[in-house]
Amino acid sequence: MPSRSPLRSIARAHEAPALVAVIDDNPDVCDLIRDLLSTVGLQVDTFGSTQAFMGEADPGAMSCLVIDVRLPGKNGLEFFEELKRAQVRVPVVFISGYGDIPMAVRAMKGGAVEFLCKPFAAQDLLDAVQRGIEQDRRRRDREAPAQALRARMVMLTRRERQVMAQVVSGAPNKEIAQALRISEVTVKAHRRQVMSKMAAATFADLVRMSVLLGLDERGGQPAADPHQSAIRSIP
Repeated sequence: MPSRSPLRSIARAHEAPALVAVIDDNPDVCDLIRDLLSTVGLQVDTFGSTQAFMGEADPGAMSCLVIDVRLPGKNGLEFFEELKRAQVRVPVVFISGYGDIPMAVRAMKGGAVEFLCKPFAAQDLLDAVQRGIEQDRRRRDREAPAQALRARMVMLTRRERQVMAQVVSGAPNKEIAQALRISEVTVKAHRRQVMSKMAAATFADLVRMSVLLGLDERGGQPAADPHQSAIRSIP
């Protein structure tokens, strides 16, 4: 294995190392991959099955998954497809000692980063994990604004979320007051609180925020975090 891997710069570029999960029912393979990835500064957790992974880990916290195709219980490909249905977009690198062309094609068409047959070269795995981590970082960068807004939404009261939803729909204060059965003075007070808590300088800012959040005009509820819904929905 080359002493200078491009993954070294990735690990050093952030305060916390990227977190990679290895799911393989062979403890020796898990140890081998953990030791390999640890040498380039990555944090690695290992699991003997997909069930163990879901019971102990947070899929949304992972930067990349390395999954054996053949596993006890739910196999790697089935688990990968469940993650996609649950909108968990963590990159996946498949490894297999029994891989065939149809299996590899199914994985790659499904969006896997790579499909490696055992025994694989150490650098091939490092390169595949690097691509997965970079893919995950780009996705997180795209989603960061909405995540920050969801955190601000937590500070709003239920009534403030309702007022915000009405405001961004273009309703005037009088109409909002009638719809929510409160006074116009109260509506104005809630509007000020919403603008302050959401750090919106203008009405246009608030509208853009509502679009990113997928705000429900009736109740002012933002779209759910897909990673959290995934944890609840995958057995």
